[in-house]
Amino acid sequence: MSPETGGTAHLTSAASMRVLAHPTRLRLLGLLRELGPQTAALLGDIVDEAPGTVSYHLAKLASIGLIQEAADVGTDRRERWWRSSHALTSWEPADLLGDPSALAASTALQRAIVQIYAANFTHYLDNVPALPVDWVRAAPSSDRGLRLTVAELAELRKDLEVITEKFLALSAAHTEADGSERVSLVYQAYRTP
Repeated sequence: MSPETGGTAHLTSAASMRVLAHPTRLRLLGLLRELGPQTAALLGDIVDEAPGTVSYHLAKLASIGLIQEAADVGTDRRERWWRSSHALTSWEPADLLGDPSALAASTALQRAIVQIYAANFTHYLDNVPALPVDWVRAAPSSDRGLRLTVAELAELRKDLEVITEKFLALSAAHTEADGSERVSLVYQAYRTP
């Protein structure tokens, strides 16, 4: 299944989470989802890694089913093209609480993702002066401390997913020439320890 058609990869094993927890692999998977099919050489230029190193990481991602060969792309049989197998990757940390190894792998993956979020937001902040004022004004950045029950937190999660789905549908209808731009959406809500 290609990202264009949707689908979610559900990670359930500690091994698959450990494979994905590598920052380069997370970046490669994100690029394949964003750009569509690519070769190791093309991706290597973007991530500033040798094609051999990128090929190694792509093989690891393929071993857990997150990417697949895109044999229908490219005309040179010597080039190996890859595409994302799913639009999303998910796992449920609550389901891992009884398995210390899986929980540790989940935590490592979440930490790697948070580092990417921080790097992306830092990149945005560094580029704010060059952005049109309307785009800067429209971009929210906020946090709130709430007092909720577990049921209310679950309801908040569901509501955020509904809102995200609405804007995913709007996003899918846009083209590069209609004034739309790529926007990153990151949200978190968790019990304060």
